[in-house]
Amino acid sequence: MGLIRYESQVRVPLVEGDKNYHQITEDICRPVEARPSRAWWIGFIISVAFLLFGIVSVTMEVTYGVGQWNLNKTVGWGWDITNFVWWIGIGHAGTLISAILLLFRQGWRTGVNRAAEAMTIFAVMCAGQFPIWHMGRVWDAFFVLPYPNTRGPLWVNFNSPLLWDVFAISTYFTVSLLFWYSGLIPDVATLRDRAKKKWRKLFYGITAFGWTGSTKHWQRHEALSLVLAGLSTPLVLSVHTIVSFDFATSVVPGWHTTIFPPYFVAGAIFSGFAMVQTLLVVTRKVLSLEQYITIEHIQVMNKVIVLTGSIVGIAYLTELFISWYGANKYEGFAFMQNRLNLSSPYGWAYWIMMGCNVLSPQIFWIKKMRTSLTLTFFMSILINIGMWFERFVIIVTSVYRDYLPSAWSTYYRPTIWEVGFYMGTFGLFFTCYFLFAKFFPVVALAEIKHILKRTGDVYKSKMGELEVQPAEEFAEVHSHDHGA
Repeated sequence: MGLIRYESQVRVPLVEGDKNYHQITEDICRPVEARPSRAWWIGFIISVAFLLFGIVSVTMEVTYGVGQWNLNKTVGWGWDITNFVWWIGIGHAGTLISAILLLFRQGWRTGVNRAAEAMTIFAVMCAGQFPIWHMGRVWDAFFVLPYPNTRGPLWVNFNSPLLWDVFAISTYFTVSLLFWYSGLIPDVATLRDRAKKKWRKLFYGITAFGWTGSTKHWQRHEALSLVLAGLSTPLVLSVHTIVSFDFATSVVPGWHTTIFPPYFVAGAIFSGFAMVQTLLVVTRKVLSLEQYITIEHIQVMNKVIVLTGSIVGIAYLTELFISWYGANKYEGFAFMQNRLNLSSPYGWAYWIMMGCNVLSPQIFWIKKMRTSLTLTFFMSILINIGMWFERFVIIVTSVYRDYLPSAWSTYYRPTIWEVGFYMGTFGLFFTCYFLFAKFFPVVALAEIKHILKRTGDVYKSKMGELEVQPAEEFAEVHSHDHGA
């Protein structure tokens, strides 16, 4: 008696070429074990240079105060908080790809989740700095933490969304770090077993935590992954919801909007997926991983981008409708005069935001466009420029003109130290990413092996004959899947 395996023949293979388990190991471990290329060194040195510029900029701000930034009497939040919200948004796609798609058993996540998880951690590291340095007196940063102390009745304001940010972001970072690292352990053990140099064997031996690949280890790994995915999924939704409360709970025209939580979450996923695309298009080319990060992966993520971009577009139009329908003259002024009006000082920023975030992603409705690597790379950068302008428009255009015209500020533009701080976070992000790509597999080795027999190129073609397997062969294939 045989077992018939039915599977849709429509889905494109997620592992291209005639691959077996050994070949996958060789391909994915090769960039880690080889000497760094010239391109890697050039990128790494440029990243470190940006990081050093950022350190100088932050040093100037701490030494001489927040007056080094061009904040004024009405614009209390400028580039710093704009960049904070932007980096937090970028950090969303990694945990979404890893956690939610793991729970839904989506096979296409396996080629892209490792790089996306690393991106989440590095982006949150960049984001968390902005509120800390914005305090000015950073040596008093511990006052935001509610712990038993000698301050008597002096406690943090538990009603403030700024405090909720502290809890949400620190929890999100911790769970994402655990999720990323626990997924790395089987791959690190593979690198340990293949290591020829003593320092590599020691380094990977310590970081592998004694992994042997036994059945018990795999069972615990699977259970831990599901638990962390279950914890991460609500965090994906909660973090940017809480960031949106920084604005939505105020009474500032342009901020006092109940649509902010879902609109911020959709925008965060939108920008996060765009950044993943930027990294993956370059990574697959530089590290020769085209057969594991396939056009199908790129296409599926572009589908998510066009969906979330459309949600963001509906949110923008809803904001405009409510400002008109609510007949509040201050809200109407914030939207119709400060944003929509091209002759206003920041009208140009609003229309850049609309063009990049709402109009440009609609090109991905066409399959030929979704599968173009050049267009995907260009669009991923364009979308993140647009999402940066979204945060800038929300923050600056809502506060630079107060209720009283006499209190209106002059035109806000950042100083060199604000720009330097922002460029420094790019330096930190890419320095971390280059080091990650050099010392750890960018593609999840064990997970690619797990899906090989279901979505590999050769195996998919064999299934076209509606293959009937004996029970023993079927069991053997699945035992390999789970013990890869």
